[in-house]
Amino acid sequence: MKRNLSLLAAGLGIWCGLRRALARGFFARKVVFITGGSRGLGLVLARQLVRRGARLAICARDGAELERARAELSKGRAEVMAIVADVSDPVQASTAVDQTLRRYGRLDVVINNAGIIQVAPLSSMGPQDFREAMEVNYFGPVHVSLAALPYLRKRRGRIVNITSIGAAVPVPHLLPYTASKSAFAGFSQGLAAELAREGICVTTVLPGLMRTGSFVKALFKGQREKEVAWFAVGASLPGVSLAAERAARRILLACALGEGYVTVGLPAKALRLFHALAPGLALRVLQLVNLLLPGPGGAGPEEEAEPGWLHRSGASKGILTRLGDRAARRNREVPWAPPAK
Repeated sequence: MKRNLSLLAAGLGIWCGLRRALARGFFARKVVFITGGSRGLGLVLARQLVRRGARLAICARDGAELERARAELSKGRAEVMAIVADVSDPVQASTAVDQTLRRYGRLDVVINNAGIIQVAPLSSMGPQDFREAMEVNYFGPVHVSLAALPYLRKRRGRIVNITSIGAAVPVPHLLPYTASKSAFAGFSQGLAAELAREGICVTTVLPGLMRTGSFVKALFKGQREKEVAWFAVGASLPGVSLAAERAARRILLACALGEGYVTVGLPAKALRLFHALAPGLALRVLQLVNLLLPGPGGAGPEEEAEPGWLHRSGASKGILTRLGDRAARRNREVPWAPPAK
C-alpha cells in the first residue's frame, strides 16, 4: 500500500512538473497583447511573459506610466511595444490591436486585464460610477476581443479574461466593480462556448485579493480614510491576499494549458464554494460584513472619487499594509517611486 502511494505521489509530481514545463515553453515567440500592462497585475504578467520569450504589446491610458514599463521590460533582448489607448473607446481599442499587427504581423494571445476599482457604500455611488465601471471593466474587453477575433482565428489563438471573485460573490462597498465584473465574466464564458469550435480558447479568471498595490490607485468615496484602511489591509495581509507573482504564474499556466475557468487563490476558492453551496447563508454573511464596513459619509453620489494615496492614515499606513506597500512600489502603482528590488 505504501509503495503504491509512493508511486502515485511520484507520478503526480512528474506529471505536474511536465505540465508546468510545457506551459513555460508555450509563450516562446508568441505575440501577446495585454491591456492595463503598465502597472499592477498587468505589469507582473508582462514581466513573466518576457522571461518566457514572448513578444509583447502593452496597452494603457497613461503614456508616461506606459513608457516606464516599456523601458523596464525591454531590457535585454525583449521585444516590447507600448500603445497608448483607452480600450473603453472601440476605435482606440481597434487601433491598438491593428498597431500590434503592423509591428509583429500576427497575434496569438490577448489578455484583457485593464480595469478600475471604486470603493464606497451604495449611498455614495451614482449612475456615473456604474457607467464608468461598465465602460472600462466590461465594454473595454468586449471592444478588444471583437477587434482581435479576425486575427486570433488565423492563429487559433487564446483570450485570457481577468474578471474577479466579485463576479461570483458580490462583496459590499464594491457594487459598480462587482456588477461590471459579473457582466464581464458572463461575456467571457459565452465567448468561450461560441469560439471553441473555431479553435480559440478563452480562459475566464476569477482572482481573489492580490498584493499588487492596487489600493494606491483605486478610487474612493464616502468616508475615504476608513474605506482606504479596510481595503488596503485586506489587499496586503498574507492569507487574505495572494502575491501578484504567484497569481500571474497561475493565470499563465491556465492560458497555456487551455483551461476554460480558473479561480485564483485559496480564499477566493473557499468563498466561491461557500457561496455556491449555501447562497442564502453566504448572503447573510455578506450583510453582516456590510455592517462592519464604514457607514455613509461624504457628499453623496455626486462626490468626486479620489485615489487611495490621497487618503491614507492610521491602519492604512502601518505594519498591516507593509507587504501591500512593497507591492505598490514594485508594480509601479506608486508613480513617483522606482520599483522595489
